[in-house]
Amino acid sequence: SQSEQQILSSKLECVQSIKDGVLSEAKCTESNLVTLFSQKGSGAKTQTQSSLKLFQVETETLYNKVDSEDLYVTSMLYEKEETEREVTGGEVTELVWKLCVAHSASFETADPFMTLVFQLRHLSLEALKAVWQRSSFKCRDNWQPLIDALPSCATEACVILMKEIIASGEVEEDKVEYFFWSFSFIPKPTSGMIESLAPLLKSPGASQSCFLGVTALLHRFCSSYNSCDGVPAVQSVMWTLGKFLGRNCAVQDSERLSEVQLVLKAIGNAGLAAASLAPVLSLCASLKSNPIEIRLAAIQAFRRIPCSVRVSDLLPAGD
Repeated sequence: SQSEQQILSSKLECVQSIKDGVLSEAKCTESNLVTLFSQKGSGAKTQTQSSLKLFQVETETLYNKVDSEDLYVTSMLYEKEETEREVTGGEVTELVWKLCVAHSASFETADPFMTLVFQLRHLSLEALKAVWQRSSFKCRDNWQPLIDALPSCATEACVILMKEIIASGEVEEDKVEYFFWSFSFIPKPTSGMIESLAPLLKSPGASQSCFLGVTALLHRFCSSYNSCDGVPAVQSVMWTLGKFLGRNCAVQDSERLSEVQLVLKAIGNAGLAAASLAPVLSLCASLKSNPIEIRLAAIQAFRRIPCSVRVSDLLPAGD
């Protein structure tokens, strides 16, 4: 049928010449035939010829040679040069104001936001608190630059400020969850961070993110700190978790069941620090009157505890 006829017919032919592995010349001919409203294959035709030829090859490099002493191996993580001058709270507050004027999702905010993160790392706790008092407002698009920057700061002062913000109830629940989630990714936790966060586990209605975020930070701390079970802040967290379990994880209702399951998961998260709770975990797992969910969760809580402790406590002699 007429509708099935080809309206445009195109053809491209190229001849390339290769010399010593390098393209030295290329000649191309392209033709296009448009047959719309034409009869018997006639129509408007265009033909284009092009020719590329290599004239010379530069023998010298066009870039300056770099001194090998200026080169170094690093990871692919974002890197920013550290400033030699002292960062002030007023300067950080001014930057927050500038970010607030710009739209939170705009491209222009990316670099100033990263600058804010790096500047926060230079501030003391007192300076951070002062910045928070002056910059805790919401921007016109409901954005809070300081709230979004704090989780990437990863200093002890920033963590303590986040803990105080959480305890004060000044921010929405989704931001609080964001804070807890960020604790899992702090590269170098300190005992001061753990000491600050430990009381949150005792607060009424502490969320799952609270238990898992704090214990994940605890695990990372113990992975790089010898004999972490002797650190008072670590002992405080484990004592709190152990108190939730009681003597043998006994449960009376569904609410208590969910609570114990969460605590057992948090203990498994804590890793090396949880070795002191191995005897209680053993009782929780072996007590036949406990629900099967609790017994299995108690066994899974041993997952990061050293094998010597795990075997001797979970499988006592003569059982």
